[in-house]
Amino acid sequence: MTKLVKDLMHPGIITCKPTATLGQVAVLLNQHQVHALFVTDRDGRILGLISDFDLMAGEWLSSDSESLTAMRKLTAADLMTRPIDSVEASIPLSEAVDQFIEKGISRLLVTENEKPVGIISLSDFVASIANEIKSKRETVGDVMSHAILVCRGKTPVASAARAMTSAGWRSVLVVDIKGKILGVVSGYDLLRFVKEGVDENLIVRDVMHPALTIDRQASLREAADMLIQNHHHRLVVIDKDDPDSFPIGALSTFDIVAEMAMPDSVWQK
Repeated sequence: MTKLVKDLMHPGIITCKPTATLGQVAVLLNQHQVHALFVTDRDGRILGLISDFDLMAGEWLSSDSESLTAMRKLTAADLMTRPIDSVEASIPLSEAVDQFIEKGISRLLVTENEKPVGIISLSDFVASIANEIKSKRETVGDVMSHAILVCRGKTPVASAARAMTSAGWRSVLVVDIKGKILGVVSGYDLLRFVKEGVDENLIVRDVMHPALTIDRQASLREAADMLIQNHHHRLVVIDKDDPDSFPIGALSTFDIVAEMAMPDSVWQK
């Protein structure tokens, strides 16, 4: 049976006012743990979309007080993206996948009779892959997660997708037996399997791409620039003096947005 967009979408949308400050947008993104909000007018009509990338697009991390003052005055309406890409709830998922791939987007507004009814995102597709191959429950090894934030190169793709969904991550880091970084598997790497299906023997090493790393001593400005320029949501944090060692951690757009949402942040004053 052909799956439709409405079978995978999240019903309802999370919105903000066009007059919302960037600090208020950060609070909503952090509160709902989402990457984007729809900007609506007083009648509920969608005007645009503002994402975590939009928040970082300006020089809000600048130490220049004049630039920071100017950025504080910006609102959701100033930085939102429009027009918004949308898809009908009744079309096959495969057609939605084509839009994601062709446009290089992370989400689509779902409509019925031209009215918004929900959203479908890259994470929804990852979750669908995770559910394709059912877990065996015979031994501890059958039910344990092969990856949460990190996995070995021989980890099955379906297991990595299940771990990404459970942890709420868009990607999983692939390392060798000594912890050296081999690559990253992201939602975009898995997107094609929504249409093609997942071979139980396919492993993450077959689909991974090079990891984007940053030294732990780098500034947040450098991290934000790297995220924006490379269209990534997460960086692998390493020690530049020992780059082949096990990674120290990761920095995501959520981490930066959460910092903006803190009560003592410059964006909440």
